[in-house]
Amino acid sequence: MRRATVYFDVDLHKALRIKSLESDRSLSDIVNDAVRQALDEDHQDLAAIADRKREKSLSYEAFLKGLKSRGQI
Repeated sequence: MRRATVYFDVDLHKALRIKSLESDRSLSDIVNDAVRQALDEDHQDLAAIADRKREKSLSYEAFLKGLKSRGQI
Protein backbone atom coordinates (compact mmCIF):
# COMPACT_ATOMS: atom_id res chain seq x y z
CA MET A 1 0.00 0.00 0.00
CA ARG A 2 0.97 3.61 -0.57
CA ARG A 3 0.09 6.47 1.71
CA ALA A 4 -1.65 9.60 0.35
CA THR A 5 -3.23 12.66 1.85
CA VAL A 6 -6.77 13.30 0.67
CA TYR A 7 -8.90 16.24 1.74
CA PHE A 8 -12.64 15.64 2.04
CA ASP A 9 -15.53 18.03 2.34
CA VAL A 10 -16.52 18.15 6.04
CA ASP A 11 -19.91 16.49 5.52
CA LEU A 12 -18.48 13.84 3.23
CA HIS A 13 -15.81 13.00 5.80
CA LYS A 14 -18.46 12.72 8.51
CA ALA A 15 -20.52 10.37 6.33
CA LEU A 16 -17.45 8.23 5.63
CA ARG A 17 -16.58 8.02 9.34
CA ILE A 18 -20.15 6.96 10.18
CA LYS A 19 -20.15 4.38 7.39
CA SER A 20 -16.77 3.14 8.59
CA LEU A 21 -18.05 2.66 12.13
CA GLU A 22 -21.31 1.01 11.08
CA SER A 23 -19.68 -1.34 8.58
CA ASP A 24 -16.64 -2.15 10.74
CA ARG A 25 -14.38 -1.19 7.81
CA SER A 26 -11.59 1.34 7.66
CA LEU A 27 -11.94 4.61 5.82
CA SER A 28 -9.09 3.47 3.58
CA ASP A 29 -10.96 0.30 2.61
CA ILE A 30 -14.11 2.25 1.80
CA VAL A 31 -12.23 4.83 -0.29
CA ASN A 32 -10.14 2.17 -2.08
CA ASP A 33 -13.31 0.25 -3.01
CA ALA A 34 -14.98 3.43 -4.28
CA VAL A 35 -11.96 4.37 -6.39
CA ARG A 36 -11.69 0.83 -7.80
CA GLN A 37 -15.37 0.95 -8.75
CA ALA A 38 -15.00 4.36 -10.42
CA LEU A 39 -11.94 3.18 -12.39
CA ASP A 40 -13.77 0.02 -13.46
CA GLU A 41 -16.72 2.10 -14.68
CA ASP A 42 -14.30 4.26 -16.69
CA HIS A 43 -12.74 1.12 -18.18
CA GLN A 44 -16.17 -0.21 -19.18
CA ASP A 45 -17.15 3.14 -20.70
CA LEU A 46 -13.95 3.28 -22.76
CA ALA A 47 -14.52 -0.28 -23.96
CA ALA A 48 -18.09 0.59 -25.01
CA ILE A 49 -16.85 3.67 -26.87
CA ALA A 50 -14.23 1.59 -28.68
CA ASP A 51 -16.89 -0.95 -29.68
CA ARG A 52 -19.18 1.77 -31.03
CA LYS A 53 -16.47 3.45 -33.14
CA ARG A 54 -17.33 1.05 -35.95
CA GLU A 55 -21.00 2.06 -35.95
CA LYS A 56 -22.26 4.26 -38.72
CA SER A 57 -22.98 7.80 -37.58
CA LEU A 58 -26.57 9.06 -37.80
CA SER A 59 -27.50 12.73 -37.84
CA TYR A 60 -30.25 14.08 -35.62
CA GLU A 61 -32.22 15.11 -38.70
CA ALA A 62 -32.02 11.60 -40.18
CA PHE A 63 -33.04 10.09 -36.84
CA LEU A 64 -36.13 12.33 -36.67
CA LYS A 65 -36.98 11.51 -40.28
CA GLY A 66 -36.86 7.79 -39.42
CA LEU A 67 -39.18 8.29 -36.41
CA LYS A 68 -41.60 10.24 -38.58
CA SER A 69 -41.60 7.61 -41.35
CA ARG A 70 -42.39 4.88 -38.80
CA GLY A 71 -45.24 6.94 -37.33
CA GLN A 72 -43.53 7.29 -33.95
CA ILE A 73 -43.80 11.10 -33.98
